[in-house]
Amino acid sequence: MRLFRRHRDRRAETSSGTPARTPSRPIEDVDLDSLLGLVADSLGYTCSFASDGGTLVLSGPREVTVRLAGLRAEAARRSREDWPMLVSEHLSHTLATVDEPLDACDLAQVRPLLRTRIQRDDDLVSGGAPGRVVGRHLTADLVEVLTVGYGPAGRPVRPEEAGCWPVTAAQALDLALDNAWQDELLSVTAGDLDGVAVLRLTGPTSCAAAHLRRLGDYLPVPADGVLVVLPDPATLVVHPVEGIDVVRAIERMRLLAQREFERGADPLSPQVYWWHRGRLALIRADLVSQEGQTRLVVAPPPEFARVLAALAVRPGGGAPGS
Repeated sequence: MRLFRRHRDRRAETSSGTPARTPSRPIEDVDLDSLLGLVADSLGYTCSFASDGGTLVLSGPREVTVRLAGLRAEAARRSREDWPMLVSEHLSHTLATVDEPLDACDLAQVRPLLRTRIQRDDDLVSGGAPGRVVGRHLTADLVEVLTVGYGPAGRPVRPEEAGCWPVTAAQALDLALDNAWQDELLSVTAGDLDGVAVLRLTGPTSCAAAHLRRLGDYLPVPADGVLVVLPDPATLVVHPVEGIDVVRAIERMRLLAQREFERGADPLSPQVYWWHRGRLALIRADLVSQEGQTRLVVAPPPEFARVLAALAVRPGGGAPGS
């Protein structure tokens, strides 16, 4: 941070060399402005700040206005060691998206185009993206990511963009879910996996998982929930949890998910999940090769294990009252 301080001190002196009056702005904002100026210069631009510090104008190969409210909020959550990368990525991203028809920092403009996309946590980590997207975990291995744009044109919203909006990240994700529910209807087809009845729900974009919260619009959802696989972002395959045959369903659905995951152009997950009371839980089921044979080793979460135990002793192994 020594470089920031030298740059700040030079700006704080008058032309006569005497110290100027101490600025009233927080020192963090002053340091961030100094870093913005240095990064802008490295990109071939000069910059001028608005008096309230809310925007800056980059002047160079073209003139670009950069909103700073979200960047300042994100910087406040990060350590100073992260600031150089944060500022560099923010300015580079602003320049790269300057020709987009809408300003992603303006919620009024982009609100109708907000959507969600499910991504694997491992993919986000390996791609260095956990701090570069707005999202929330559905399970330990799946993240619901906020996007802007429809279909293939959609891209993740950056935290510095969402930080300019008058809503929280959670509220923005809920707005995106509302958009998906209103604009996209999933098609439903019945299927059979070696005697296990399933329903396949598919959509035109990668927002199929948004409809988990509205499954009741497509099929009767029993009190114990449903099994679900998400082999790709546009597909849900579900089976109701109504009887002890659910154990066989886990095996068949796990094999289906593995096949489609391996063959898909945009794979998501080969695992089986349990959707129950508005929450998604991973039913860990691993294919293990042993002595020339492949078998499935299932490790259900404790709550689902209790459901299985109740189903096993229920008369007829079926739904309550059956």
